[in-house]
Amino acid sequence: MTDDEFMALALAEAEAAAARGEVPVGAVVVHEGRVLAREGNRILERRDPTAHAEMLAMRAAAATLGNERLTGAVLYVTLEPCAMCAGAMSLARIARVVFAAEDPKGGAVLHGPRFFDQPTCHHRPEVSRAGDPTQAGEILKSFFRARR
Repeated sequence: MTDDEFMALALAEAEAAAARGEVPVGAVVVHEGRVLAREGNRILERRDPTAHAEMLAMRAAAATLGNERLTGAVLYVTLEPCAMCAGAMSLARIARVVFAAEDPKGGAVLHGPRFFDQPTCHHRPEVSRAGDPTQAGEILKSFFRARR
């Protein structure tokens, strides 16, 4: 599968999160071409501020591999990761992070603290873009428009 095809899986997870009333962000962890985990935000459902799609997907992938290190894995996420998720990606040794839409307010990869550029960041995954950022952004905009 291509980056865009894996991102389509993440977008499906974002849409499922929106249907549950969660902020529509989806993530997929792939290792050696195999999908290890797919998740969407579950913050409200679990009453857990750390239940971001990326965190849940990394936890599930680590459990599948039986290893806290996700060396060689690629994490696809529909929205630029926040500082918490970027930090966890670094600790997990994710090889590559691929996202669709930028997040100027809460993102920590291209915006804000630029986590992977900090001298205290011990592992810096490759950062790539895939999918349609307009589509990923529109899922979020529609979600928040409906709540206003």
